[in-house]
Amino acid sequence: MAASPMVTEARSRPVIQKHPPSVAQMIVDRVKATPLREAFRYPTDHAWTSVSWGDVGKRVDHIAAGLISLGVQPEDRVALACSTRYEWVLVDFAIMCSGAATTTVYPTTKASDVAYIVGNSGSRVVVAEDQNQIDKLREHRAELTNVMKVVVIDGEGDGDWVITLAELEERGQKLLDETPDAVSHRIASINSGQLASIIYTSGTTGRPKGVRLTHGAWTYTAAAIDALDVLGPDDLNFLWLPLAHAFGKVMLALPLLIGFPTAIDGRVDRIVDNLAQLHPTVMGAAPRIFEKAHSRIVAMAATEGALKKRIFDWALEVGLEVSRARQAGQKIPLTLKAKHKVADRLVFSTIRKRFGGRLRFFVSAAAALDRDVAQWFDAVGIVVLEGYGLTETAAASFINRPDAYRFGTVGWPFPETELKIAGDGEILLRGPGVMTGYHDLPDATAEALEADGWFHTGDIGEVDADGFLRITDRKKDMFKTSQGKFVAPSPISAAFKGLCPYAGELIVIGEGKPYCVALISLDAEAITEWAARNEMADATFAEIARDDRTHRLISGYVDTLNNQLNRWEQIKKFVIIDRELSVESGDLTPSLKLKRNVVTAAFGDQVTGLYE
Repeated sequence: MAASPMVTEARSRPVIQKHPPSVAQMIVDRVKATPLREAFRYPTDHAWTSVSWGDVGKRVDHIAAGLISLGVQPEDRVALACSTRYEWVLVDFAIMCSGAATTTVYPTTKASDVAYIVGNSGSRVVVAEDQNQIDKLREHRAELTNVMKVVVIDGEGDGDWVITLAELEERGQKLLDETPDAVSHRIASINSGQLASIIYTSGTTGRPKGVRLTHGAWTYTAAAIDALDVLGPDDLNFLWLPLAHAFGKVMLALPLLIGFPTAIDGRVDRIVDNLAQLHPTVMGAAPRIFEKAHSRIVAMAATEGALKKRIFDWALEVGLEVSRARQAGQKIPLTLKAKHKVADRLVFSTIRKRFGGRLRFFVSAAAALDRDVAQWFDAVGIVVLEGYGLTETAAASFINRPDAYRFGTVGWPFPETELKIAGDGEILLRGPGVMTGYHDLPDATAEALEADGWFHTGDIGEVDADGFLRITDRKKDMFKTSQGKFVAPSPISAAFKGLCPYAGELIVIGEGKPYCVALISLDAEAITEWAARNEMADATFAEIARDDRTHRLISGYVDTLNNQLNRWEQIKKFVIIDRELSVESGDLTPSLKLKRNVVTAAFGDQVTGLYE
């Protein structure tokens, strides 16, 4: 593709401005600069409560002082096992200001893995959301010899091992009354190379590894995004992402530097309703959220009558024509502009209202987004900027820009981040956001991180003529058939989810086999609505998945997919999984990534049957 004017104009390299050495200092600076401006908004009793940066600063001081009163020292680890909520932010900020480092724990993590993460990280204090998290710790208390105290957010203390968050704040207030500079002294001593976080990888295979990230990694990432000049203090970010994930963490560093408010609510089932209520300007999400929204809207349009369906399809064709012309840098003809204005009034404006009506852009990361889904959103007037990064690179290393984006790519690198493609196609990165290593795993660190700073991402990619990076697959997921042909399963899966509004996941299998087969999971909401329209209103999910009518439905989409693939990539046979894949069942990571090996093993007999 030839470079469009917007790509050419936006190609200049942004320059990172001077920024504070630590996350703690960013907190102090933000509170001092805009104490009365809104910082966060969170749900309480069917309403939203707003707090200022001044309010945040006071509570963070008290909690940080409370941690210091417990004996927490610089670079000590404090584990945080909690869902995405306002208190998570307060505690994490307080850990930063005490000079300690946050060990993040997903609230869905099973007890044995919680014990491993807390023990392996050497955490001295654990902040637990509720009794459920405390029970996990008690189950393995004998192993957690380093843990001095557990602080519970929602629950009661026991007068010994467990205290409440309110009690911790009271301790902090008492320390500050006696030693007013207890927290400020800690903050002043923190340098950019000091440990700020240990984030454990989601563990799609084996034990999770603790990624060590410094204050400098987070302040760099925030400053690099700020240098792109795509966010400002008047934006409103809606944050639902797991804050135990690096993507969520970087979305907390950004408002400290830029100053915009954040509405925070981790309930995934409330995303669409919250968008309509909050009217945010930006939101980050995993591709599955966009795929589900796209499928939902397309499926609803199909049920609204023949006339409305024709109008919807016509409008979408007009929107796609405009989107393609924009991408190619072509001038939009007057007749097409007129059609687009009508299409926007009849269809697109209604869709945008579902997302709050004020969105400037979405950010998609954590996995590949199908380019057709991205272009569909662009056609209706919602830009989805795909980005790329790993836990090991403080979440973000590449992103498309609002004025220069290319579907199917993850954009250009952040300023001061270097890229190199190895001989086997692996992406190597070097820059201030890269981890210092895996906690207590010197061999794994040496394997991933070269002495001169180049980090091996494990992803395969290529750079186009305009400098946009395209991820083709995970190195470990690519396989070779018995015919000697290489297959990259991730783009095939992404393409299928863009085609089929009823698909949850498509898992391509074929290592050492003569042809490819697939496991297909269904989206429960979409397929249940389809079943109700096809005389299966009373059927269970498993019954729907096993029904011949469902198989014929999905088979049609597989045929469409196969028409886009090379012969050796085509899906010759498939089986539909009779339950929806979920985080709770252990099929997906909390950031909604597929645990490919786990699911493939669980349905191994069905896969074997496809080759018989």
